[in-house]
Amino acid sequence: MFEIASLEPVICGRTAGAGHDLLVKAEELVAIELADDERKVLGRGLAEWGGPAHCTEALAVAMGFRSVADLYEEGRRLHAALTAGDPLGPRDWRRMLVATEIVFASDVFGSGCDWSITTGFSDEETIKILRRLQRTIARALRGALHRHDH
Repeated sequence: MFEIASLEPVICGRTAGAGHDLLVKAEELVAIELADDERKVLGRGLAEWGGPAHCTEALAVAMGFRSVADLYEEGRRLHAALTAGDPLGPRDWRRMLVATEIVFASDVFGSGCDWSITTGFSDEETIKILRRLQRTIARALRGALHRHDH
């Protein structure tokens, strides 16, 4: 999620900005163990941007990418890392999650009503998986920050 005024990412209702940095340094990689269905939903979420979804430059920037072209390029890199189970930086985890949230929910920019047809995941199933992902990713990034501080 983003605050409209600052476009700073929000994790679990708290702004993750300079004053309240809940996340690990951007360059530090964080390994997050995901269930197969979680990995598949994130992978499909990234892949949908190259398919039925339509991203604008402003939306790509709001999601943390430099441009639509960067979304496609970084999306391929993130998808490969996700498939391989590689650790990613906190920024990458957040971008992957928000890109999936938007492509799933938005019928204007994303797959929206076609999500279940194009991905094979029902809306109900996807919501449950996304909620698990939100908690898992937030917990892992907070845990990595805590380990980093000690």
